Amino acid sequence: MSDPNYPPPPSYTPPPPPPGATPPTSVNPNRTIMLVLAYLGIFAVIPLVTEKNDPEIQWHAKHGLVLLVAEIFVFLVIGVLHFIPFLGWVLGCLMFAVLPLAIFVLHVFCIYKAVNGQRFLIPGLSEFADRF
Repeated sequence: MSDPNYPPPPSYTPPPPPPGATPPTSVNPNRTIMLVLAYLGIFAVIPLVTEKNDPEIQWHAKHGLVLLVAEIFVFLVIGVLHFIPFLGWVLGCLMFAVLPLAIFVLHVFCIYKAVNGQRFLIPGLSEFADRF
């Protein structure tokens, strides 16, 4: 069986990776791009169609599309109410100054959370996006 004259074979340990090298992962290299596209309006259709096997990208794409539809709805409602005398002036200022900036900040925040592996839940809208 084992001969006392022969030492046991040495065990092989692979060399450590070079400094700064990242370990190989099975994450899609387009993941960050797809998560950003998910919150860029109609471009959310691209990750929805192309990344069928990644449930996280699918969730963000659906969330982005529901957010887009909600924004269009808000702009339409404000556009209709714009014709009411004093209220129309106030809503017009809101529609052309404050609302686009708030939407931009919301999208940037959603992109930031998505890229960092988190979800930003908007009450009502996120639950609606989960239905699909």
